[in-house]
Amino acid sequence: MENALIRAFRDAAFYDHPVESVRLIETHISWVFLTGEYVYKLKKPVKLPFVDFSTLERRRAFCEKELRLNRRLAPELYVDVVPIGGSADKPVLGVEPAFDYAVKLRQFADGARLDERLAATRIPAADIIRLAESIANFHGSLAAIYEYGSAEAIVDVVMTNIDETRQVLDSPAHGEDIAALRAWLTQRCEELKQALAERHASGAVRECHGDLHLENLAYWKDRIVAFDALEFEPAFRCIDILDEVAFLFMDLDARGETGLAYEFLNRYLEVGGDYTGLPVFRLYLVHRALVRAKVAEIKLTQHPDEKDGISEIADRYFRYARESSRNRQPLLAITHGLSGSGKTSITNELISRLPAIRCRSDLERKRLHGLAADAKTGSAVGGGLYVADSSQATYARLRSCAASTLETDLDVIVDATFLRRADRDAFRQLARETDAAFVLLDCEAPETHLRRRIKARLAQNADASEANVDVLDFQLGTQEPLGQDELTETVRIDTERDIDFDALAADVRGRIADG
Repeated sequence: MENALIRAFRDAAFYDHPVESVRLIETHISWVFLTGEYVYKLKKPVKLPFVDFSTLERRRAFCEKELRLNRRLAPELYVDVVPIGGSADKPVLGVEPAFDYAVKLRQFADGARLDERLAATRIPAADIIRLAESIANFHGSLAAIYEYGSAEAIVDVVMTNIDETRQVLDSPAHGEDIAALRAWLTQRCEELKQALAERHASGAVRECHGDLHLENLAYWKDRIVAFDALEFEPAFRCIDILDEVAFLFMDLDARGETGLAYEFLNRYLEVGGDYTGLPVFRLYLVHRALVRAKVAEIKLTQHPDEKDGISEIADRYFRYARESSRNRQPLLAITHGLSGSGKTSITNELISRLPAIRCRSDLERKRLHGLAADAKTGSAVGGGLYVADSSQATYARLRSCAASTLETDLDVIVDATFLRRADRDAFRQLARETDAAFVLLDCEAPETHLRRRIKARLAQNADASEANVDVLDFQLGTQEPLGQDELTETVRIDTERDIDFDALAADVRGRIADG
């Protein structure tokens, strides 16, 4: 039975702005009132194992915390904490003294949430890439937190979650898979205990959004913003930044948006550079998929009338967890080509189509020197960023990034010139060490076209590469052409022709299968 406060919020005349109608969404911990222009979120006076909103002061504190946390990523959406005064029988919005509080935020359009948008249409990759840049910069702005996220705490969360999932999915159909997943998680947690401890010690645990999945992302003024950060339990939001990234990657991938998942992860890594943390990534993928499967099953008990739809969602996430726990042979692809030969343009198209994570020499070279991707150093041939020691360090960094990516069974493309046989051999050896398939993408174009492209790229000043025609002349005089023994693993790409990128990706995958 509704109390006077809920009835008041459902009345259009209650508000100090025009309201035609009010729609109520109720969760187990809150009432959310949609009024058209604004949304008001009331916290229920509940005390549960994971949250305590039982007192006025606690509700006020959590409203203020919700405002603070969400203004980090969605400052335009989150307006204020609004007092509710008057009396319990005749509440008045926006007056003190207050007997309750509500979070006020701007209402985004129906269908703007990403899960809804994906169900209705395609989302441009550029929008996901922009989101990835936003999340990477957000994570980069956060201070390390050492009170939470230790290796032992992460293992406890992971194993508790699989046991809770087993309770809600307790059926003969899932029993064998649950047992296999628990065994896999137990083994992976043991294998990764040192890596998780190193992540914690290095400052990878920060006060993140905490609940970064598609239902908590929405379009606002033509860009995607994250809302509804997890405010009530610090241990759930003070997590490894790659745990947060894995949550959204998993949600996209599980819904069949694999290309967008890789575009998101790739751009996040390009901005933040956290490639060496990737060995823990698959553990987080499986864990987050099981979290979503468990939540869906719990929701099913609350909404039995929606059984078919919710069961399908739970099964989707559970299948994803099972499939992600299975080992597969990854791919290591390296590019080969002079400056201006189109390597980056080619690999841009392959990220979502193979799909794969790309490591770029132009970005990692600058990262090693503490420079931003768009920094211009004016380095001459053999000097600045291009001295021999710097080039060797760059290829060593690329090898480390590729090794970490392969360790989590993700495919990887290394975008560099690879004009020296020794550099190509080093990555061929890495493929053998990691049992990865190896493909060499040979990008070719006439010299006159190379010069034209380089000049045009420098004039546009929009790419990380600083290679000029002097660099090209140096490469032409020192390059070590592919050997006959390398041709069997080479895909030649004439970048002056129109390229069917779907066919190119299929060709590369076919060579993996043939191998």
